[in-house]
Amino acid sequence: MFKIEVEDGHGIWTDVRGSDGAILTFEREEDARAKLAELFPILVQMEKYAGGKRTRVIRILEDEDDWPKRPAAGSGRPG
Repeated sequence: MFKIEVEDGHGIWTDVRGSDGAILTFEREEDARAKLAELFPILVQMEKYAGGKRTRVIRILEDEDDWPKRPAAGSGRPG
């Protein structure tokens, strides 16, 4: 799973969201990069020639082992 982010010029990175307010996510990196180029064509092109990064594609890692263990709901202690 991948998402795209844009930097605001002051070092603050922000997730790119859809019209429904949800973070845009993609199954394939190529799809994320294509959408990034579609939404921010000038920034993507500037990075090729002017240096500096203002956009990026981030891999979203899934927590497979649920570590550390979360407390059971309502128990107040680790499960």
